Formats: sequence, structure tokens, C-alpha cells
Amino acid sequence: MENERPGVRWGVEQRLEFIEFRLFWEGGVNRADIINMFGVSVPQASKDLTLYQERAPGNVEYDKSAKRYIPARNFEPRFLTPGPEAYLSRLRSLAEGLSKPAESWLRYHPESDIALTPHRDVDTAVLRAVLDAMREQKSVEVLYQSMNSIRPDPMWRRMSPHAFGYDGFRWHSRAYCHLDAKYKDFILPRILEASSPGPSGAGGENDLGWHERIRVEITPHPALAENQKKVVAKDYGMTDNKAVLLVRCSMLFYVLKRLGLLRDAEKEPPRAQHIVLLNKEAVQSALKRAEFADASAAGQA
Repeated sequence: MENERPGVRWGVEQRLEFIEFRLFWEGGVNRADIINMFGVSVPQASKDLTLYQERAPGNVEYDKSAKRYIPARNFEPRFLTPGPEAYLSRLRSLAEGLSKPAESWLRYHPESDIALTPHRDVDTAVLRAVLDAMREQKSVEVLYQSMNSIRPDPMWRRMSPHAFGYDGFRWHSRAYCHLDAKYKDFILPRILEASSPGPSGAGGENDLGWHERIRVEITPHPALAENQKKVVAKDYGMTDNKAVLLVRCSMLFYVLKRLGLLRDAEKEPPRAQHIVLLNKEAVQSALKRAEFADASAAGQA
């Protein structure tokens, strides 16, 4: 019987993935690593290492001096896709304080930092109320502080939420607004209170802005030198100096803002603005169309 942490049952497949993660990213793994991470017994950790060698023959060698298993010369991952995102996302979570070192799978984590943004204060009770309404396909009344000059004070309004969106800085709920009779984005920190669940005003299936996707085609800034264009293309994963992002219409504004593409990027200094739009007219048309899509979809609800 495994000596597992109280209330937690770790699957064998997850432990095998952990073994491979340590082999690939940290150059080795031993029984103590498995025991410390998953709280299993010494015999179970030994069984896991034996099972890994059976499932991935030829992948490991035992380093007697270091007393740990190391990747063999012909090592090939079997239990994880070792892309850079798998490692960097864990490093980012650590740097942001979203996870503890023991949860990251990283034994060695290099000193790192991120460009911090102010903490967005989302009320737990509000988030639960919105999530409940979303899950049960109902509406909820919220006390919302708009930035609209017409509504300078918080006011109660009913919304029917169906999805969440994140713009890189803050979370919002995509919802049908009963007051304005259209789909809108409600910034979660601006919801001060939530109460009175009720019938839905319109389902998410009618939210055209959410379901329609727009092609955003980007390319290196034309004023860059050829070698600079090559590294920008590599940086953005371009093929033939072109990358295509498939973006929800309702998220288009946020994506363009983050990429510096809301303005005319070609008029910006290439040193600061490395990419421009290839399909500028189509994107601008979609951005304008998005402003009307919500209202028209709501009218059909």
C-alpha cells in the first residue's frame, strides 16, 4: 500500500511523467525525488523506476557515483511532450508565486523574475456566484462599477454569463447584459457584489462575437534589416515571414492591444514595434463588426 499524502491519490502515469520530466529537464532522477514529490514509500518509488525502464527501454542509465538515473544517449520522451512551454510555464508560476517549489516539479529552479502587474482583486463570493450562474445557465444580479461616463456610480444590473476571458492582465466574464440588451465583457474586479440568481436572458450559443473567429496575420516590420526580420520570424514562430492567429471576435481588441497593433504599426519605430499586420483591412473591418455583432446577436435571443 502506498504511503500517500492524506487525501491525495497520485496516479502511476503521473509519476512516470515526473520521472521523465526530471530526466529531460534536470539530467537525472532518484528514488528520493519521487518520495519527496509524491509521498510514496521507498519500495513504491523503486517500483516506479523499474516500471519506467520497462515502459521506456533504453532511456536511462544508472550513474553509480551520483546514485541516480540519468538519460541515456538515445533518450526519447515517452510520457511527456518536452516543449519549452512545459518548463517555462512552471518557472513562471513559481516567479508569480502561483505555485510552491514542490508543486513545480523543479528541483533546480534558476533565479527568475517577471514583469509584474498590479494584483487584480476579484471577490471570491462574486466569482462563485458568476460561476454558479454560468454552470446552471442562469442569470445573476451584479453591482457593477462601469467606466462609462454615463454611469459614474456603481449600479445593480443583471447579466447571463457564459464564458471567461483573460487579456493578459485581468479576467472578465463574457455575458449577456439584460440592461443594455447585448453581449458584453464584465471585468471581474469591477463586480462589487452578486446576488439573486434568476432565469437566463440569452444563452452563449447566440453570442456571435464569442463564436466567430478572425484571422490575424502578422509579419516582421518592413523597416527591419533582413537578419532582424529572421529573428523576429523565429521569435513569433513564423513560416515564410508569416504567422496566423485565430482569434475570437470578442477577444480581438485585447489581442491587438497586447501586440501593439491597434494603431498603425508600420508608422511605429521598428525597434519598438517588431511586427505589423498583413491583413490590416480585414482585421480593422472585423474589429468594427465586433462592435455590432453583440447587439445583433442579442436581438435574436
